[in-house]
Amino acid sequence: MSAAARPAGRFVTLEGGEGSGKTTQATRLAEALRRCGTNVHITREPGGWPTAELIRKLLVEGEPGRWQPVTETLLHFAARAEHVHHVIRPALAGGAWVVSDRFFDSTRAYQGYGLGVPHAAIDAIQHAAIGGFAPDLTVILDCDVGLGLARAAARAGGEDRYERMDRAFHERLRQGYLDIARKHPERCVVVDCAADVDTVTARLLAAVETRLDLKLRT
Repeated sequence: MSAAARPAGRFVTLEGGEGSGKTTQATRLAEALRRCGTNVHITREPGGWPTAELIRKLLVEGEPGRWQPVTETLLHFAARAEHVHHVIRPALAGGAWVVSDRFFDSTRAYQGYGLGVPHAAIDAIQHAAIGGFAPDLTVILDCDVGLGLARAAARAGGEDRYERMDRAFHERLRQGYLDIARKHPERCVVVDCAADVDTVTARLLAAVETRLDLKLRT
């Protein structure tokens, strides 16, 4: 189902490198939408559904080089196919908004630009897994790689496999996201996330208001 063919529900994704604050900002966006009386489902990738969460553990834990890049790509889309089928499509069909911390742009950025999987291969796997399904809006949170990695290092938890990849990988990742935004300006907007959390939230909500023609209560 394309974005144009959907009922009232809208699908918004937040993207960005490590330490960009996606999880915090996704939560704040969902809260702002709920204050407007919107039915919102907040979710994440990889994961968002029990079988997809099992795959998540394989991807975000362990040594950085544990998978071949194309294997990682297949695993991400396997989790995504479950997520879309069981969670995202049903929520949208019911008229809810869905806010997701990551979606398919993460795979293109991490496994494509970051790890070198050919974009044509990603396109083919994406088509097989989810067809033409796409977000209504993708917000890319962008900041200096050093700042993002410092923020990520301050977090607790063992899901740090991608954080431990080398600096060159993270630089490619950042430039990949910016290239995705340039190639898909009708869907993507870039928000500077180098500021404090409240400032980033204000920028995020302003971008969503402008792109989706609504007024959010802060």
